[in-house]
Amino acid sequence: MDKYIEIFKKSYSDYWNYLKYELIDLNHWDNFFYGLIVISIVVWLLEIAFPWRKGQAIFRKDFWLDTFYMFFNFFILNLIILIALSNTISEFFNDLLSKIGLSISSLQLFDVDDLPQWLGLFIFFIVSDFVQWNTHRLLHRFEWLWNFHKVHHSVKEMGFAAHLRYHWMEPIVYKSLLYIPIAIIGGFDAQDVAIVYFFSIAVGHLNHANLGWDYGFLKYLFNNPKMHIWHHAKALPDHVRYGVNFGLTLSLWDYLFKTDFVPYDGRDIELGFEGDENFPKGFVSQELYPVFSRKRESHEQKY
Repeated sequence: MDKYIEIFKKSYSDYWNYLKYELIDLNHWDNFFYGLIVISIVVWLLEIAFPWRKGQAIFRKDFWLDTFYMFFNFFILNLIILIALSNTISEFFNDLLSKIGLSISSLQLFDVDDLPQWLGLFIFFIVSDFVQWNTHRLLHRFEWLWNFHKVHHSVKEMGFAAHLRYHWMEPIVYKSLLYIPIAIIGGFDAQDVAIVYFFSIAVGHLNHANLGWDYGFLKYLFNNPKMHIWHHAKALPDHVRYGVNFGLTLSLWDYLFKTDFVPYDGRDIELGFEGDENFPKGFVSQELYPVFSRKRESHEQKY
């Protein structure tokens, strides 16, 4: 137990030092902090230059809330819990494997160092995107997961920063289900991962942006604003009541597994979910949802 506590504590100092390094060192291209800022500004300028919903304000509803979410979820949440939890669970999992004479390296299907860099990155990207697509489907299919995912679907006006408005439990679910598949094909260095992350962030920002693009024939491969807005539609037919268009970066999975749904131009459809008018509006109350909201509802029903 002492070992796990030490790993947990050390993760805080290591990530804090990493975060300070990101803030002050501008000499490496894979700087996640400034990379996020650059991508966000570029997509925001595209929104301003080519607005799909022309009546939507540049500083749309909840613009600043979503901007805060963007930096909180991408950096501060890692510092608070995600990195420490991830490192501790990883060590615990490795210890469990060692008890039966196995290790993560023994489970690896191949060594990415033996592959061309582009092929290794392609495999990493495809596997991670497919696992995340399936995880996203689960967030909609099971009520206890959907209650966390409601934070993301509480967006009422789409804009690039809505991409990273999500409950703190979501990355725990995503990372947990992604851990083993990525470990099996592990061996990537930080710069390799940065390439995939920057690309995924850019596509995710564009998906949520006030842009009326579908990329032509590439819409069958990449998620896009015209497709993703239907994922946020408040009203859906019964046969797709558990959601549609679950792709994060790739739309390919939705077309392959028949979860695609773009019945018409959805520029002006209402966004949200049933009962969203009663959903918490502030950051703290949304982050504490659904635990405290259920306690409050139980108290109100009692009295």
